[in-house]
Amino acid sequence: MTRSLRLLKILFTIWRYGLVGIVAKSLRPGLLRFLLQLYAFLGPRSASRGQSLRLALEALGPIFVKFGQVLSTRRDLLPLDIADELAKLQDQVPPFSEDQSVRLIEASLGQSIDEVFSHFERKPVASASVAQVHFGVLKAHPKYPEWEGRAVAIKVLRPGILPIIESDLALLKTIAGLVEKFWKDGKRLKPKENVEEFDTYLHDELDLMREAANASQLRRNFADSDKLMIPEIYWDLSGMNVMVMERMYGIPISRLDDLVKAGIDLKKLASDGVEIFFTQVFEHGFFHADMHPGNIFVSVQPESFGRYISLDFGIVGALSDFDKNYLAQNFLAFFNRDYRRVAELHIESGWVPKETRVEELEGAVRAVCEPYFDRPLKEISLGIVLMRLFQASRRFNVEIQPQLTLLQKTLLNVEGLGRQLDPDMDLWKTAKPVLERWVDQQIGIRGFLQRIKDEAPHWAKLVPTIPRLLAQWLENHKESTDEDQNKLLEQLLKEQTKLKKRFTYLGILTSVLILGLILSLSYPR
Repeated sequence: MTRSLRLLKILFTIWRYGLVGIVAKSLRPGLLRFLLQLYAFLGPRSASRGQSLRLALEALGPIFVKFGQVLSTRRDLLPLDIADELAKLQDQVPPFSEDQSVRLIEASLGQSIDEVFSHFERKPVASASVAQVHFGVLKAHPKYPEWEGRAVAIKVLRPGILPIIESDLALLKTIAGLVEKFWKDGKRLKPKENVEEFDTYLHDELDLMREAANASQLRRNFADSDKLMIPEIYWDLSGMNVMVMERMYGIPISRLDDLVKAGIDLKKLASDGVEIFFTQVFEHGFFHADMHPGNIFVSVQPESFGRYISLDFGIVGALSDFDKNYLAQNFLAFFNRDYRRVAELHIESGWVPKETRVEELEGAVRAVCEPYFDRPLKEISLGIVLMRLFQASRRFNVEIQPQLTLLQKTLLNVEGLGRQLDPDMDLWKTAKPVLERWVDQQIGIRGFLQRIKDEAPHWAKLVPTIPRLLAQWLENHKESTDEDQNKLLEQLLKEQTKLKKRFTYLGILTSVLILGLILSLSYPR
């Protein structure tokens, strides 16, 4: 299908589902708006704008469905009725041919289905916008005889999906440009930025080896957890187009009645979910960023009863220590009503120009945050607070980092899920211990000891080489000018100061350890 025909199909779909009138009302006054209103008069009427938009996206195919899924998380940009309706798009994409799926799996494995699986379910158990999933049971592998009888899930990319994606993304970018130009709220909705962000996520999801690596990292991070389970990846059977992983058994998080019947404690489940998320963010700096209900299950197996099960790891977020420090201190300052500190953190982060007046930014932050303190803590949304802080920053000509925008969207999902499970959940009460523990690890005695441990190998390698390096440098610069030598001296003094500080810390630590040893020996056990 050529791009022109695809565009005609989009226009027809907009008319078919009664969206033309809704579009016309949203345009700036002018000839285009008048013509669309006239055209809409001849077309069908829509029941509701949210439902009409959802049906239209489903009719346009997998990529538009996926775009609707991404948009459903942008409650900072969309009206709630549209966001709620778009959230229903999850896992509603028709599967592709079973024969195609088998051919793709065999091509990836380099073997027939019967050689690898003792049982394979040709009918897919789930179908999403870019892939679908089958269940199977492994035979013994030449290198891993213990695999025999293990139940697995096989994820397969849709055939020929890349050309479709590229074509539809090009159309989405064209539509985004038109929305920004003609829509009354076009610039506020940032359509071009949203499509570019969607482009990045979508291409990441097209490489199942990347998703497998993400799953493997999360599984390693939660290896000792009694709250979260991540499926094991079978690397010898996985590739860019096919991923084989451990089959997980559980109840979808959205089926609350079934969870209650199974004896799951929903209040504990809500609390565990928040703790899992904040642990991922602040302790690991690596978080699952596609936590819609279709990707989350709860185990009812006796050995793992009540634990979360996460699936679909195509979209993850990563935070640096700088990002984590910025977020943790912002949250703590917010709940202490220290608006000046919030303003200072924005400036110190470099995301607000250094010349910004602290008092001016403090006033903007106060206007964002103060209204929340008329409510109980359990009614405060950290996701909304973070979003408002980002918006306040944008007023000072700052674009917040993409990883933090992804975090904010994920936090909104987590909060919504938590409060669905437990409407009375106090998110701050659950999150605060994780934040305080992380801050203590960074600036407390544990953090100090850990940094000493991390730096020790560097010191051991660097210090003995300094005299030799200095002698070599002097030999190579015998003919250097006085100015060069002065620069060298300044540089050496700076390095000496750094080393003195490091050795001072090391000396303090050594003294504390020796004192502790003496005291322990002084008192009988």
